[in-house]
Amino acid sequence: MSIKLETRFLEGFISDAEMASMKEKTVAAAEKLNSNVQDKSQPVGWVTLPENYDKDEFARIKAAAKRIREMCDVFVVIGIGGSYLGARAAIEFVKGENHNLLSGNDPMILFAGNSIDSDSLYETVELCRGKRVAINVISKSGTTTEPAIAFRVFRELLEKEYGKEGSKERIFVTTDARIRPGTLKEFAEIEGYETFVVPDDIGGRYSVLSAVGLLPIAVAGCDIDAMMAGAQKARKEFDNTDYETNSVMRYAAIRNILHAKGKDMEVFGAFVPDLRFTGEWLKQLFAESEGKENKGIFPGSVIYSTDLHSVGQYVQEGKRIIFQTVITLGAPRHTISIPHDEANIDGIGYIEGKSLHYVNDKAFLGSMAAHRDGGIPNVILEMPCADEENFGYMVYFFEKACAVSGYILGINPFDQPGVEAYKTNMFRLLGKPGYEA
Repeated sequence: MSIKLETRFLEGFISDAEMASMKEKTVAAAEKLNSNVQDKSQPVGWVTLPENYDKDEFARIKAAAKRIREMCDVFVVIGIGGSYLGARAAIEFVKGENHNLLSGNDPMILFAGNSIDSDSLYETVELCRGKRVAINVISKSGTTTEPAIAFRVFRELLEKEYGKEGSKERIFVTTDARIRPGTLKEFAEIEGYETFVVPDDIGGRYSVLSAVGLLPIAVAGCDIDAMMAGAQKARKEFDNTDYETNSVMRYAAIRNILHAKGKDMEVFGAFVPDLRFTGEWLKQLFAESEGKENKGIFPGSVIYSTDLHSVGQYVQEGKRIIFQTVITLGAPRHTISIPHDEANIDGIGYIEGKSLHYVNDKAFLGSMAAHRDGGIPNVILEMPCADEENFGYMVYFFEKACAVSGYILGINPFDQPGVEAYKTNMFRLLGKPGYEA
């Protein structure tokens, strides 16, 4: 397996009897997910996506990515929530959070349309000045406020620079498959933009391995064939209901056992800053899937050892409502050793010659032991390294664990009715037709 579920820091929090008692409910949840796969009206297309993805579109994604990489210096990804978080998580997981500064001949990948902040959008536009630009707007309807605003701004920028005709080859649209009046798909067809599909049966937070995530990921220079191969591997390994060996089912059971004991917050952690947006993607995945009907585990995220010097205090000694799921990586992309300093004024001579990875590993082990002793259960998910195959595997692992966990909780893990509440008030305050007071 590309993910090993390690439970040594759960000792004293969950007994063997408690794990055994969850078998029937967890198996039933997994079987419910499997049965829903046969129902085409259910948004569970992600379950079979690693094998059943559109091979023709996949080839078009790779061809488009090749053209984009050749013709632009900056590629702007316009989308919010699941329309950008998975892609950004993947790129930083594989390429590093500083990939834009170390990109060499690769285009910079910038993200817009995920807020309504004027300074953020202004700065993103300024980063494009004087550079060759292409954009990818990702929105099922095209009417979501944040990306719609950004798309207008960047479309205007491109049309001023390249003209309406010249802009056509630089605008890529990922949207609904069907042409309906007033939709982004209809507009893209009229304007002549190349389009890719947001699958009908896959919700945004489960969509990273569809065209939604794959086009930006490919433009960044990541191997999307390897990413899909990792997801295929995970699908084969977890396509069973063997409770004793299936790590997805056991992780889902662990989460619900801890939740029943009052652990109402799950902190996703990593000791590698490149996984910061993996944490952001996980927060959306679990919050939108489980947070409804006054139920659910609240997801947070941390990057250690940085956050050991801030929220680490709360984790260690605050309210005992937390458990942690920590992702570890077996090998870094680069190795740095601590140099010798005769004066040893910093007092770290005892670790000179050691690699930073070695020191980071000891920080991880020390932190987990301290948190366990302080009353915090820790689930460890060990991964060999941060590459495309492991990212695809990890995505599938968490998507399936989230779905099974949601069914155990007794909710529908595929809708998000609460997301619409703020929009109604915002539209009324903005005077949108049909939303008057």
